[in-house]
Amino acid sequence: MKAVLMTAAGSPDVLQIQEVTNPGVPVGNTELLVRLVAAGINPIDTKLRQRGTFYPEQMPAILGCDGAGVVEAVGAGVQRFRPGDAVYFCYGGLGAHQGNYAEYTVVDERFVAPKPASVSFAEAAAAPLVLITAWEALYERGRLEPKENVLIHAGAGGVGHVAIQLAKLKGANVATTVGSEDKANFVKQLGADEVIFYKQTDFVQAALDWTAGEGVDLAFDTIGGETFHKTFPAVRIYGDIVTILEPDAKTVWKTARMRNLRIGLELMLTPMLQGIVEGLQHHGKILEQCATWIDEGKLKIHVSHKFPLEEAAKAHKLIETGSITGKIVLLMSDD
Repeated sequence: MKAVLMTAAGSPDVLQIQEVTNPGVPVGNTELLVRLVAAGINPIDTKLRQRGTFYPEQMPAILGCDGAGVVEAVGAGVQRFRPGDAVYFCYGGLGAHQGNYAEYTVVDERFVAPKPASVSFAEAAAAPLVLITAWEALYERGRLEPKENVLIHAGAGGVGHVAIQLAKLKGANVATTVGSEDKANFVKQLGADEVIFYKQTDFVQAALDWTAGEGVDLAFDTIGGETFHKTFPAVRIYGDIVTILEPDAKTVWKTARMRNLRIGLELMLTPMLQGIVEGLQHHGKILEQCATWIDEGKLKIHVSHKFPLEEAAKAHKLIETGSITGKIVLLMSDD
């Protein structure tokens, strides 16, 4: 099969299309051989490419956590899927288990969900990591409740654009930061109630004005760095802030402490990195529920760019510009 191999840590040019052995024979007891149609690209892919994977002794590596495709063969113990079924999932791509920048992969059926029937394979492949991240951050770490006010940073981004929708599905009020008029129009279409142009406006003051001086119940940081601790005063006393980035060593915690904020750290990769089967199964359940919402028209995944598999390096260069709306996807075949 064709696959994009990361031959060493470095620039996007270390990603090389090559012929490798199809991984599907033999298929394990509860495993599926999936013919991949599309793979989502996420910032974690570019970080691993730049600095090396979590398993540097296992090189070359195939990146890509997100995949969507068609089941080709099943293990003897598989109960939920049959050949021909369309599926989507977030598994592999961290340097140990093969990722999804390839034409085929093997994945345990327990970690997989049926693909939403109403969308393309490209849209399905773009969805898993960002859906799981936003779900866990808002619903589990942040304990979001109906009618609460939430501030979502970078609402037009991959995680942000689904976070807005998940918050609205919970019945929350959403404010979000954006950098342009086009992105403002985009997030309004997703249901954002308040749009803050962070380049021209003090987002903390805007959030306080929006909440009559009280601050938001929950802030969701998808940017990291200074944005994390600069958000503390925008959150109400006894409120929550969740970040998907590791807090900087220079983080100033005083405001968070004085406001008794509850700090949430969200890394959806933990079950994969730690081999926590229950966590990976939970991810599959999240994707099942989200597929239902997608098919009911309540949740949309925005794909801004599609690249053929052999242009993975070009896709990495684009995502590293940091100004993408929605998601970027690799296609192995016509979707």
